[in-house]
Amino acid sequence: MNEKLPSAAGATALQERSPVGLFAIETWGCQMNVHDSEKMAGALCRLGYRPTEDLRQADLILLNTCAIREKASHKVYTRLGRLRRLKERNPHLLIGVAGCVAQLEGEAIFRRAPYVDLVLGPRGLSALPELLKKARERRSAHLKPLEDSLTYPFETAVRTHQVKAYVTVMEGCDKRCTFCVVPATRGKEEYRPLQHVLQEIRFLVEKGYAEVELLGQNVNTYRSGETDFAGLLQAVDAIDGIKRIRFTTSHPLHFDDAIIDTMAAGRNICPSVHLPVQSGSNRILRLMRRGYTRERFLDRVQRIRSTVPGCTLTTDIIVGFPGEDEEDFQQTLALLDEVRFERLFSFLFSPRPRTPAEKLSIGSSLAVRQERLARLQARQQEIQEEIHTGKVGERIPVLVEGKARTGEGVFVGRSPGNQLVHFPGHEGMVGRILPIEVSSCTPNALYGAVARDL
Repeated sequence: MNEKLPSAAGATALQERSPVGLFAIETWGCQMNVHDSEKMAGALCRLGYRPTEDLRQADLILLNTCAIREKASHKVYTRLGRLRRLKERNPHLLIGVAGCVAQLEGEAIFRRAPYVDLVLGPRGLSALPELLKKARERRSAHLKPLEDSLTYPFETAVRTHQVKAYVTVMEGCDKRCTFCVVPATRGKEEYRPLQHVLQEIRFLVEKGYAEVELLGQNVNTYRSGETDFAGLLQAVDAIDGIKRIRFTTSHPLHFDDAIIDTMAAGRNICPSVHLPVQSGSNRILRLMRRGYTRERFLDRVQRIRSTVPGCTLTTDIIVGFPGEDEEDFQQTLALLDEVRFERLFSFLFSPRPRTPAEKLSIGSSLAVRQERLARLQARQQEIQEEIHTGKVGERIPVLVEGKARTGEGVFVGRSPGNQLVHFPGHEGMVGRILPIEVSSCTPNALYGAVARDL
């Protein structure tokens, strides 16, 4: 994901040069990064900055980065190299690197890209105003987690969507998966107080948001006093005015029966779960230190589907983890057919700094790994085509999010199961839940029209 934030709904749409200046934020990575960019945009607007989409006019450009894969880091440095030309034309331009690459590489970014003025880790966003002051005099970095990283002034965030809003409920991860850099970039788990979460959601309801998505690196481990994640879901579901509730990311080890039962009993909790399996091989799962077996994962899938009818499942899979052979890969392929995920996010293994897997020998050649990834993705596309073909002729309740990018007069929304649905519409539909009769599909989306008898 590479999002530009300046045009966010909620930011004052001023293109004139303000007394402080114009800013642009580009975002790579997960929903958490997108929401961090919303928070930084809010902080900048409070300082008097205004957003711009024209980087040539910007006085400040921030790259909010992702470090999950090696290519993501490379893309950041490539992007910085292009921004250097803007700096040469405008010496007063400030360039900053935020997010997980910033945390992972720290002040080494200054050595590799000396035209960068500030570096900001993901748990220190409230230090941005002070960093900006220092950056005018000398290059500055802030990489230490701040106590207020979870209790930010949520009223100031510049939300990127009209209809749905992200809500952080926890930060960090205490797991030690051998491939994952998140503990090194996001730190240990910390949980946001329950009442602070509920206060933000009530605020969002008052502002007209129809959907909230609860965010955390390992959201199922949430704790606030005696309240666990199931209790948090129940409390959010009790708030009047919320139409849909989603959450991400879950861990199979902690996706317990209480969470599943709460989803089944909830009024507005969407029947959709992102549950990263990473591999279908027990041997590879052990090497990854995932903490569960294939059988445990399938047990969770069976429990979810038997308790929450129609629940869609999406997942992550890493291909080519060190030691993976054809038999291991075949077990992963078989898992696709057994579970039939609604969507798959799949990647080649990428060794990351400060992870145990960094020093492991991959074994198989790049050509073999790429061929396996292609096979995996091809089979998943077939499964998605089959699932979506089964939806043709159905009437689905769709929360309308806005205009689609596919053509004039086409709008887009999502089903309770998080399926993307395109249909002819108009601005008056945005924010409403409408019955859409599905008439056609692709592996990645459904197409239809508003039910005629509405």
